[in-house]
Amino acid sequence: MNEKFLEVGDVMQILGISRSAAYKLMRQINSELERKGYIVIRGKVSRKYFEERIYGMSDAG
Repeated sequence: MNEKFLEVGDVMQILGISRSAAYKLMRQINSELERKGYIVIRGKVSRKYFEERIYGMSDAG
């Protein structure tokens, strides 16, 4: 896995979801980042922002 970005296969594996669900989630996350003024890359999502937005991912354990 890439250190800074996740691809669709990574999102599928982490969340145990289908490819179409992973792409839908990635589009949603990238849309949020675009609205905040960030440049996004189609087909990839920021690992840091993904972990912040997905419940339970950023909890220190």
